[in-house]
Amino acid sequence: MHTLLIPLLAVTVSAGHIKALYNSLDPSSISQHLALYELYPDSPEGQRALREAWTLLAGNTPLTGDELPPFKAFREAVEGIITLVNKPAEQETIDLSDSSLLIVEKLAGHLPNRKLKGHFAEDEQEIFKLPPEEIDLARGLLLSQIPPSEQRLRKIRSYEAMLDLMALQLLSRIRLDSPPEAKIRAINTFIFEEMGYRFPPHSLYAKDIDLYTFLPSVLDSRRGVCLGVSILYHTLAQRLGLPLETVTPPGHIYVRYHQGDRVINIETTARGIHIDSEEYLGIDTRSLEERNIKEVIGMAHFNQASVYWQNGEFQRALDAYHKALPYLPNDMLVKELMAYNYLFTGQLDKAEPLLQAVKDHLPEYAVTKQNVVEDYLNGAVDADGIKPLFMHVDETRASILKKKEALEGVLAKYPRYRSGLLALATTWLQLHRMSEALQVLEKLHALDPTDPTVAYYLTEIYAERLDYNNAWKHLRLAETLTKSRNHEPKALADLRKTLSTHYPE
Repeated sequence: MHTLLIPLLAVTVSAGHIKALYNSLDPSSISQHLALYELYPDSPEGQRALREAWTLLAGNTPLTGDELPPFKAFREAVEGIITLVNKPAEQETIDLSDSSLLIVEKLAGHLPNRKLKGHFAEDEQEIFKLPPEEIDLARGLLLSQIPPSEQRLRKIRSYEAMLDLMALQLLSRIRLDSPPEAKIRAINTFIFEEMGYRFPPHSLYAKDIDLYTFLPSVLDSRRGVCLGVSILYHTLAQRLGLPLETVTPPGHIYVRYHQGDRVINIETTARGIHIDSEEYLGIDTRSLEERNIKEVIGMAHFNQASVYWQNGEFQRALDAYHKALPYLPNDMLVKELMAYNYLFTGQLDKAEPLLQAVKDHLPEYAVTKQNVVEDYLNGAVDADGIKPLFMHVDETRASILKKKEALEGVLAKYPRYRSGLLALATTWLQLHRMSEALQVLEKLHALDPTDPTVAYYLTEIYAERLDYNNAWKHLRLAETLTKSRNHEPKALADLRKTLSTHYPE
């Protein structure tokens, strides 16, 4: 909820000035009306703004008569509600009083998420037992992310009240029976323009990704990585009766509306714009994996584990993976990453069963299976050699060089380590050192000629060097490998078109 514009903060408090401010209010903005009341509560305009804010909050609902909270009760509880509505970014959400919570919950009682059994859960065990379609995402996340305490439920209800107020603000502009497209436009405008939610600077989210993933932190900071803002978006959608799906290309997440042939992808890292589904596919990504509500809760803890891992806190990473596992019991990637952290902490007896379980797994969405586990089990790398694969690289050259040097050290000892070779080639490409990248990729290709990503990179490099015969050779191989999994990547089609222009087959 957006605070008023700068002029509202002026020190002039003449009747004419207050009246002019009142006349400039957005008629559908709850936050602006409450802000005017907060500044000038004793003025006629302030009192009128308060009543109109109450009307907006209670508007477009089936509540009538005794079902509506009386205005008097709203006025008595309004201080806490104002604090919640017009809370500055980075300020922690306050725990509302009982009276304020009851008012907001009464006003929001008609929202569709109230029909979900999970909305009334009071501990995680209840969430575990529910089918995904009965889970209220916000309640499930908050139960999993806020530690048990005497005030836990009040804190959860306070965060939910903030989401409720956001939904009620949206319903001052649309209706519950508005078309899905209208709801998506309204949420986009509200989240990204009025509330100002933003993707955090790389230097921040790389260090504290948990602050921009967990729902309380996203609400408090108004910043979020793809998972954090997608979660916020989905919690609002549940309150508006907008059915969304959560989609996870490798290393990413977004939400989409999908009914019949109608697909609207909502890219939360780009202010909710639609991006064609094909753009999320890659050489080794042939389909998009959909996640249910329960799995989304687990993914928040999965992201948290990556923070501990990058900081070298492997036991804490394991704890986070264990927190994620009940929500993602069949997720092979969780098991694989848990296995690595067991290796890093010397718990080989716990790592071994997980490694055996995932070593032959080929995800449905992928063209090829990962080979790190196979290389480890075959002695082509040790546990310490796995660590550099996951070293953090940011926009600085120094971080790329640091990873490159670490990989070179591992490969000096384990020259047949395939994932290490691919990672090293990638760092050379990031450094724009094509000759060095080519040497590493050719070595990797000789070890394993079944990797379409390697064939793609080789095609690109040979084409850039005008060695079209080799470019065509590797392009045809990449096409054959991907077609074997019924995948025809757009990148390969574009590359074929470019090669045909310069050097027809």
